Amino acid sequence: APKLVNGKLVALKVIRLQEEEGTPFTAIREASLLKGLKHSNIVLLHDIIHTKETLTLVFEYVHTDLCQYMDRHPGGLHPDNVKLFLYQLLRGLSYIHQRYILHRDLKPQNLLISDTGELKLADFGLARAKSVPSHTYSNEVVTLWYRPPDVLLGSTDYSTCLDMWGVGCIFIEMIQGVAAFPGMKDIQDQLERIFLVLGTPCEDTWPGVHSLPHFKPDSFTVYSSKKLRQAWNKLGYVDHAEELASRFLQCFPKNRLSAQAALQHEYFSQLPPRLWEISDSIPDGPQLSTSRSAFGCLFHLTHLLSKNR
Repeated sequence: APKLVNGKLVALKVIRLQEEEGTPFTAIREASLLKGLKHSNIVLLHDIIHTKETLTLVFEYVHTDLCQYMDRHPGGLHPDNVKLFLYQLLRGLSYIHQRYILHRDLKPQNLLISDTGELKLADFGLARAKSVPSHTYSNEVVTLWYRPPDVLLGSTDYSTCLDMWGVGCIFIEMIQGVAAFPGMKDIQDQLERIFLVLGTPCEDTWPGVHSLPHFKPDSFTVYSSKKLRQAWNKLGYVDHAEELASRFLQCFPKNRLSAQAALQHEYFSQLPPRLWEISDSIPDGPQLSTSRSAFGCLFHLTHLLSKNR
């Protein structure tokens, strides 16, 4: 719930500490990573308050998230707002990826939306700094619907491409109005849903897939790949959307488009030039309103248009 602290509306994340367990590692990880991240598309951590009983993270208050926003606008978002949200998501990811940080839990609930249309990456509890030595990463990350096939198959050797699969799933969900791969049972069911659209992988299409711990060729139906618009028809109504989505939804991790490269994709070519000029860092003073008005004016215009569709 939002609280007023020194006249400023903030969100408090209160973690109760068990005396015998100490401070939860995910909380330490989130706090340590966020303290070093200053970007307009990443939720701002104002302060950390540590007492004997609790650890409190004091965040800027952002009034809703993408999941709630999509629930209030069923059937898919206005194409211009999809573009604005995706652009900001990629800006935030590009920023953390350049700093060797993976988010690892991308889903609509972890993307906050301000009343001015700014999108902010949040909930870094599973995030990992790649510069921290680690032989393997846990494959128990990312909500099942947004989890890439390499992780579903037991891979623990992943990089920033992990997050890019989630971007593709969220992109399609914003356009289509339904989750891209809404598995209802288990990992096997989730993989079947993915392979039904993208094709069942083999060594030719995905070098090394046979060596993944959970890959058993005989346990999967053999599907041929299909055009994404056959699964999600609204991709065909938006210029360059299908091609961009297909660059994210690659079973072979190394084939996925990076966040930085995606920002240069033709899908974004019609964005107003002033959006390209917004600084990566969090601006101070008068510049802040410039950043917000750049996204905000377009956001509110398309928000009104979407009501009149």
